[in-house]
Amino acid sequence: MSQTPEGIDLEEKYFSDEDKLKLQKLKAEMDAAAAAQAAADLKALHHLHCGKCGTKMDTQLFRGIEIEVCPHCGAVLLDPGELEALAGADKAGLLETVTDFFSFSKRKG
Repeated sequence: MSQTPEGIDLEEKYFSDEDKLKLQKLKAEMDAAAAAQAAADLKALHHLHCGKCGTKMDTQLFRGIEIEVCPHCGAVLLDPGELEALAGADKAGLLETVTDFFSFSKRKG
């Protein structure tokens, strides 16, 4: 059998290194699966729940747009683009101001 100058068996070193790589790959796969499961669990816990009171929100049709409304506190959740679709043409610049405010809030937080 071949050995390194330090007296280590090359075949044993090869298989030891292979096992380490396999374990690292398996750990990375398990970590990715755990992260995906945690994200799915978090989404299931919070998806379509009111941000104010936590009640499950109801989907309602308003002016042809499906919006989510909290039956408990009345909060409204709009998906991206729904505010613009509901407001239509914004001649006064109000919609742009509101959109800029929410964009600023996202960047700041």
